[in-house]
Amino acid sequence: MTYVLIVIVVCILVFAKMALVIIPQSETRIIERLGRYHATLKPGVNIIIPFIDRAKDIVAMVRGRYVYTNNIDLREQVYDFPKQNVITKDNVQTEINALLYFQIVDPFKAVYEINNLPNAIEKLTQTTLRNIIGELELDETLTSRDTINTKLRVVLDDATNKWGIKVNRVELQDITPPESVLNAMEKQMQAERNKRATILTSEGKKASDILQSEGEKMATINRAEAEKQQAILKAEGEAQARIRKAEAEAIAIQKITEAVGKSTNPANYLLAQKYIMMLQQVAEGDKTKTVYLPYEATNLMGSIGGIKDLFKE
Repeated sequence: MTYVLIVIVVCILVFAKMALVIIPQSETRIIERLGRYHATLKPGVNIIIPFIDRAKDIVAMVRGRYVYTNNIDLREQVYDFPKQNVITKDNVQTEINALLYFQIVDPFKAVYEINNLPNAIEKLTQTTLRNIIGELELDETLTSRDTINTKLRVVLDDATNKWGIKVNRVELQDITPPESVLNAMEKQMQAERNKRATILTSEGKKASDILQSEGEKMATINRAEAEKQQAILKAEGEAQARIRKAEAEAIAIQKITEAVGKSTNPANYLLAQKYIMMLQQVAEGDKTKTVYLPYEATNLMGSIGGIKDLFKE
């Protein structure tokens, strides 16, 4: 009797342990009763009927391998797909690998609408990526990652909706063209850099020449303006000097007129002074030269005579 009680107690404990199912947070399980869907367990303590209720297995990817598990992870998951070969619109074979961020939002569909969910997502991503890249040339592929990511996410999200999947984000990690294409692109970039450098150098020289010519133009204008002002000032100075000289001569003539009166012509007096100064300069000059006096030099004698008469008076 004692052994029977012990066996009954052990069976009850085992039955109770099998009936109590503890689900961690952010996970769930699909329960089938006699082969049909029964319930989706929530996080916490749940009670099932042992041997009648059974957790449905689902395929998951763990460390790059497909494994079966009855726990469904509701958190966002990341799949890192291996590199695959795709061909661009301009027939360039390129290797691309992608990261896929997705989340199971409907466990029922994830279990019953698709057999191997990770494999289906991977194949769908590869085929969709090939279709999108096939519509773009290599240059567009390298410079339009955001556009490719957006298109890929929209297509995958729409296609996986029936599987209870929400695709949140798709990222292209590496886009690796062939080595020959990389070498050609490097040469093209180098040529483009040399071209830009040549253009910048020529533009700099052009700007320098323009500035230099403008500087020379301004310098020429300034020199011409300075010479003009100098000529004007010189002419004005000479005019003032002549005016002052004429005024001085007028005053001298007036003084002479007042001194000699009307008996002697003041012009003769001044002319005599000029002749005397000229003769003095001739006498002080080169004595080896012969100097010819014009016939009108007789007027000098009359002028000197006038000065003599002046002094006699």
